[in-house]
Amino acid sequence: DTAYLRNIAYPVMKGSVQFILDFLVLSPQGFLVTNPSHSPENAFFVPNSNRKETSQLCYGSTIDIEIINGLFNYFIQSATCLGADQDLVSRVKEVQRKLPPIRVGANGTIQEWMEDFEEVEPGHRHMSHLLALYPLNLITPQTEDLFMAARKTIDRRLANGGGHTGWSRAWIISFFARLLDGNECGRQVQLLLEKSTLPSLLSTHPPFQIDGNFGGAAGIAEMLLQSHNEEIDLLPALPSTWKSGSIRGLRARGGYTINMKWSANKLTALTITADSAGAHAIRYNGKVKRVFLKKGENNISL
Repeated sequence: DTAYLRNIAYPVMKGSVQFILDFLVLSPQGFLVTNPSHSPENAFFVPNSNRKETSQLCYGSTIDIEIINGLFNYFIQSATCLGADQDLVSRVKEVQRKLPPIRVGANGTIQEWMEDFEEVEPGHRHMSHLLALYPLNLITPQTEDLFMAARKTIDRRLANGGGHTGWSRAWIISFFARLLDGNECGRQVQLLLEKSTLPSLLSTHPPFQIDGNFGGAAGIAEMLLQSHNEEIDLLPALPSTWKSGSIRGLRARGGYTINMKWSANKLTALTITADSAGAHAIRYNGKVKRVFLKKGENNISL
């Protein structure tokens, strides 16, 4: 929808980019960073304080840099699509090269801050530094070291009591979906229903909070369909216990509506309705097939 992009989304992205370009400052390590910064809502022990002092303020928190990288990527794609602001695109690319990388700490997890600080709550309900895994696509199977570190990060949070609110558990479902671990997704869905859902089916924080409902639904959708890597990935994180089922109306990036059925954990029917004609890569069960989709309904056999 280029009209929506040009008239509504792009001006917001461009304004955000212009703000970030003005806001970034040089760190002692030579990176461009946000300052002040904070990783919601965790704290760290101040170095050389014998764990007696804590702080939440820093510069260049991992979540900030991930958000900026995501914004820059989307802006570059959008400006290229519209043929707009190429001078600004060049500046964004130059600045992006000066952002700090996502770092892996000594314990093998994604660092929450630029420095390898010790967090005050290793089981904190927030996992802000994993925004790169979901909903962004900065950590994927192609970034193997970060992909493995993201898994360790989640495992460590859960081992220390993380995921104890409905919205946090819902986010964890999407994390494991991006990690392509269907059985762990199924277990987290079960925990969301058992521990964070009222008889009315409203999610709890423990008081009611709609985030768990919306996030849980988004997580289930992510288990059944992913499209963030320029492929339509079918049933990427299907639990072995979800032996048969069907879904209608899931939307994939690029203007596609997906209906599908499965039985004995295998895809049995697939219909893709395309908003416009063109070829697209479809992934299922580890194999990729490039298919030409006509505008409208397409019954696909894989």
